[in-house]
Parts: sequence; structure tokens; C-alpha cells
Amino acid sequence: MHLYVVRHGETWANAEQRYLGSLDPALTETGRQQARALSDRLPENLDVLVVSPRVRAVETASILNERLQLSPRIMECFRERDVGVFEGLTQAEARERYPQLWSQNITRRWDVGPTGGESIADVVKRVRDGLVELGSSHASKTVLLVAHGFVAKVIRALAKGDFSDFYDWQLANGNLLVLEHVEIPVLDTDALKETLPQG
Repeated sequence: MHLYVVRHGETWANAEQRYLGSLDPALTETGRQQARALSDRLPENLDVLVVSPRVRAVETASILNERLQLSPRIMECFRERDVGVFEGLTQAEARERYPQLWSQNITRRWDVGPTGGESIADVVKRVRDGLVELGSSHASKTVLLVAHGFVAKVIRALAKGDFSDFYDWQLANGNLLVLEHVEIPVLDTDALKETLPQG
């Protein structure tokens, strides 16, 4: 499977650098412009369009699909990471409101997440399961997946089998990650924990 991963265009929360996991805002005008610009750079040979259920991803996919004319498939497993009580906050606000959680570096812990949110392990498992499903049903296809920043980080790390640069690598809004010949091993995701930098 060839996989093209798109991070949705900008939303108001992205512009203000706020945590945006389960929140569901639409794109800003800048975000729509980013999607239109990306549409011109996509290859012609895309076979399958898969989309996160979040409005920002659906709207981005809709703009891209004006040219592609594919039948989008919504997959819940590719939604953004839910960061619980940090949702909608800037890092400074999260640190001020939840100092105990913040002091635990809670968003970078493998097995636990912010109160009411998901751990890294939770997201890795559901994204891995989604990729395995895509790989089995579209093994020889080129798939366009419109999703989110954290999801893109997870997909890239799973494709590499290595999380060592997980915190450093970022996919900007309205940008594209190209992964060719993706094969996701069906393995215990906790085995990858050892490659994740501490802290």
C-alpha cells in the first residue's frame, strides 16, 4: 500500500496554538486556502480516500476531492488524540490550571494521558488497527488519508517501526506525508514503547 497522509488545514485553535483533539471546529479561510493549494500538488493516481470523522478533516477532504472525485470512507480510528482536560487550552493555560498533571509531562507518557483523555498507547493501538485494516483491503492501492497532526506522527513512527524522533517530527497544517510500500506489522504496540524518548 502507498499511503499519502494529509494533515487538515488550519482551524482557529491551530492558529492560537491550542490543544485540539476532540474539539470539532471548521477550517479558517487560511485552512481552506491550504487545502486548495495542496489539491494542486496531489498525484493523479490516488485510488482510495479515507477521512477522519472530525469536521476539519472532512472539510479538507471535501476540497481535495473536488478534483479527485473519489468516494470518501470515514474511519473513526483516525480521529485526533483526545487530550481530556487540556482540550481547548494553550500549553501555558494547561500548565496554570493543571500544574500537577503538567509536572508529570502527561502528554508524553506512553501509558497514561491527561484526565479524561487518551494515552499515546491508546492512539497507537487504534491507528495501527486502522492501518492494518487498510493494508489488508487496499494492499496494492494508493490511499489518501486526511487526518491530524498527532495521527500523522503515529503513522510515520509505525511505518518506520521507530518512535525515536516522535516528539521532534511535525506535519504542518495542509501538508502531506508520503509513505511508499507501507506494511504495518501486527505486533504488540507496547514493544514500540522502548523506542520512545523519555520525557
